[in-house]
Amino acid sequence: MKAYVLMTTRVGASPEIQDELRGWGPEGGIHEVDAVAGNYDVVAVVEAPGPKEIGDIVMGRIQHLDGVLTTVTLFSIG
Repeated sequence: MKAYVLMTTRVGASPEIQDELRGWGPEGGIHEVDAVAGNYDVVAVVEAPGPKEIGDIVMGRIQHLDGVLTTVTLFSIG
């Protein structure tokens, strides 16, 4: 299953968060990470066997990163 995780970050924290997530790599469920402009600062493509595992990555790991203020998770449906 694939999900897009949209993040807002503390000012100046985006590069460190991107580096951390890229370091997790596919074995950590992170397949892509990009800085974006607009209402969000960072978007990550997360892949895991199912929604529970994606939730574990988002709520158990991403939301605990220093500098991540909010997350929105969008599950891919097609």
